Amino acid sequence: MEETILIRAQAKSGGLFSMVIGGLVIILGCIVLLWLPEWLRLAGIFILSGGFVGMLIGWFKLREPEHSMHLTKSSIHYNHRYGAWALNWDNVVRIDIPKIYKNMQHEPLSMVAIKIRDYDEFMDTVSPRLMNNILSEQRGLLIQTFKEKYKEGSASLEQYSDYLVEDTAYTSESGRQYTGLQAMFVNRMKRLRDGLGYDLYINSTELDRSAEAFVKLLKECQSAATKH
Repeated sequence: MEETILIRAQAKSGGLFSMVIGGLVIILGCIVLLWLPEWLRLAGIFILSGGFVGMLIGWFKLREPEHSMHLTKSSIHYNHRYGAWALNWDNVVRIDIPKIYKNMQHEPLSMVAIKIRDYDEFMDTVSPRLMNNILSEQRGLLIQTFKEKYKEGSASLEQYSDYLVEDTAYTSESGRQYTGLQAMFVNRMKRLRDGLGYDLYINSTELDRSAEAFVKLLKECQSAATKH
């Protein structure tokens, strides 16, 4: 494999375009408010709001790192505006597209999932802000695992509430003790592994190709790293 393969997120593209369009829409809204009759002012306000939303979307896009992932001969590096994590290839057990059971069949999710071998090695690389962001973003995924575990009508409201709250203490197999945010993050990984079979989840919007193609690329990189 190449020395480094750079992955540019789909969500990164179009940031400048969104800001330019948003700025033009804001100008149009101002013209509507200044020059058109009073009965059209509400339309001007809506136009202004749309322009500000476009600017905001563009700003968030531009804040994302230039590349969402770096694949090297030794590891995977994930980059986000809230931080980063790194995972050595020899710490990867399995890579695939996770599936949920829905409508009497298993349906793939729009993401790539990784099962890891050693939590301790991985946790030394994850930034706290990123942990907090992932815990928040994964709430929908956690609800899916809850539905997998408890079929309709078989779980109480208390079970549902408890399932969405992670414990703030965890002891790894090596005896390392985690507390607070780190413990919540490890417990979340374990919960998702129990529900879907994997620890880490990468949304397809953070990739520059389809989830299937990215899974194939990761497996090829891991195979090349193992041979090396």
